[in-house]
Amino acid sequence: MTELSPPVVILDKPQLAENIGAVARVMANFGLTDLRLVNPRDGWPQDRAWAAASGADWVLDGVQVFATVAEAVADLERVLATTGRPRGLRMPIITPREAAGDLYARAGAGQKVGLLFGGERTGLETDELVLCQGIVTIPVDERHRSLNLAQAVSINAYEWRVAVDGGPPGIFGQADPPAPAEEVEGMFGHLETELEAGGFFHPPEKRPTMMRAIRAMLNRAELSSQEVRTLRGMIVALAKGRGRVLERRARDLTSQG
Repeated sequence: MTELSPPVVILDKPQLAENIGAVARVMANFGLTDLRLVNPRDGWPQDRAWAAASGADWVLDGVQVFATVAEAVADLERVLATTGRPRGLRMPIITPREAAGDLYARAGAGQKVGLLFGGERTGLETDELVLCQGIVTIPVDERHRSLNLAQAVSINAYEWRVAVDGGPPGIFGQADPPAPAEEVEGMFGHLETELEAGGFFHPPEKRPTMMRAIRAMLNRAELSSQEVRTLRGMIVALAKGRGRVLERRARDLTSQG
């Protein structure tokens, strides 16, 4: 079996150093080591994080800091976002136990996987969710749904450990692994540029909403690298075809004049 790499934990806009340290502590408890921070409010490093980590220094010593979620997940092939049920997005919604089984199977197949957590106050925005392939929702009592950041990480990390201790993962019957997020993001940028040139975004103010819907739709397909290249080839062909049509119209107008 391919060497198993635990999920990367990504914290988007974490606020308190103590919370980052507490996350590192529970990651170490359950065998997770790769912690990435996106735009931490008070910068990095922060001494209070090490104090709160209770000796899990190796997790904090290896922290990577990124400016955006897109950069933080660029090398990952499967990212699940932990949040409440999103409105207006059609994305798979699963429990931490289902997520752990899914990530374990994919990690066992050699894929790089991750879990994305939102900031303490605002959680995750739609623009971050559409960079992921599914939503992990923790079943909590409706009377008190609030969980702190370290609690949410610990529940998911615990389920990961249970999956690891349960035995070898089953390998999904996927012929090719999903493309890294960086490749998919490049395709989305290419597609958005050509859609804009072709006048697709109408009215213009709906462009962000329309692109989020397109992202969510294509992310559900879990495109392989070959499929991403095929789609980009299709985009290029359509753009060239549009250019030929415009040239022909220009010639026709010139001849009529």
